[in-house]
Amino acid sequence: MLTAIVIDDEFFAREELAELLHETGEVEVIGQAANAIDGLKMIHSAKPDVVFLDIQMPKVSGIELISMLDPETMPSVVFTTAFDQYAVQAFEDNAFDYLLKPIDPKRLKVSLQRLQKVKAPHSEEQINALATKSLQQVPCVGHQRIMLVSIQDIESAYSDISGVHIQTADKQETSQLTLKTLEEKTELLRCHRQYLVNTQAIKEIQLLENGLAEVITKSGKLVPVSRRYLKALKLELGIV
Repeated sequence: MLTAIVIDDEFFAREELAELLHETGEVEVIGQAANAIDGLKMIHSAKPDVVFLDIQMPKVSGIELISMLDPETMPSVVFTTAFDQYAVQAFEDNAFDYLLKPIDPKRLKVSLQRLQKVKAPHSEEQINALATKSLQQVPCVGHQRIMLVSIQDIESAYSDISGVHIQTADKQETSQLTLKTLEEKTELLRCHRQYLVNTQAIKEIQLLENGLAEVITKSGKLVPVSRRYLKALKLELGIV
């Protein structure tokens, strides 16, 4: 039996689809989310076989959500949308399938049959296409709120035991995205095993002993630079 998560900002749409999936006897709905950020967290924790994902949602769309996932480990994605067939063709390269709202049970059955047959949901071409998608903003979570931080406002990002943190000039937020995803899909540059830095935010590089260094950002924050990444950082900045 397939495991699934349903992500849609409309409560009744989520409930209807979950009920349709239950009636097929082929899918166990292990979670529902009302927005992309909660859905992203649920995908990381539950690791479903398939995600039924609404395209149009406030703040972060379904299209933006899948660009935040690691293409090599992401589940199959079936878009649910009110768009007509011609409009939705633009999204087909990014998803396993799509369903038009209101969802036809017969069309849903066809999609489930395809999912059951396919063990590797993404072709090499689809993985490459997803991997090249860049993020213009990073979703961050807080108490009953979602913050979208523009890449240009980020000075650095780092990970510790409590998660991945996004540092701007005047605040720090926490994101569900991994450092690997941020490194691959933004212009943030790896400078340390646990740190990324925005080269546009660098004011100064202080060279330390043993080949180490640290960046001073324009707001005065310190970001460590390890020997392994110092050369690459200098090259990026045009320093010989």
